[in-house]
Amino acid sequence: MAKNEFYWRRLHSLLGVIPVGLFLIFHLLANFTATRGEEAYNNFVAGMDKIPLLIVIEWIVIYIPILFHGLYGIYIAFTATPNNKRFSTFRNWMFLLQRITGVFLVIFIAWHIFQTRIQKALGAEVNFNMMEEIVANPWMLGFYIVGILAATLHLSNGLWAFCVSWGITQSPHSQKVFTWLSMIFFVIISIIGISAILAFA
Repeated sequence: MAKNEFYWRRLHSLLGVIPVGLFLIFHLLANFTATRGEEAYNNFVAGMDKIPLLIVIEWIVIYIPILFHGLYGIYIAFTATPNNKRFSTFRNWMFLLQRITGVFLVIFIAWHIFQTRIQKALGAEVNFNMMEEIVANPWMLGFYIVGILAATLHLSNGLWAFCVSWGITQSPHSQKVFTWLSMIFFVIISIIGISAILAFA
């Protein structure tokens, strides 16, 4: 049983980076086109819709990996053991935040999919106006900003955990260096994400 859990956790970690992490970066950069105006964003969305077998690609590359990563992540979050003896105080806080953001993101992503992809399936058009109407509500704008920050922090810290668990950063020094790199990465992609959502507002 323990051996199987080891492999499930490895798969969870891998999917969190590839493809889920890569998709998050792509999604934030795609939304960032909104900073160039409504036409730029709508042209990008229209171009994406022309990709052959898009719905199949979305299920294989996005929805199924996110579903597994999210549901297994909830299991990990509620069965996690304290890591006080393994890492520094900062790492303890990041350990906790990783689980809090993970649980929150399951809710946020489900709601985001409902407001966009499911509405598209029901006949609505996913475009600049749709997002503009969503974030016109100050509470919803705040919800999206928190969701973006949760996602970027979860990915950034998840990259650190991925590198440790996969043996890429083994020494304390390399782990400390990558902590700084992951936090710089968090700031950069957070700025991109928040700039994008504010462009709709």
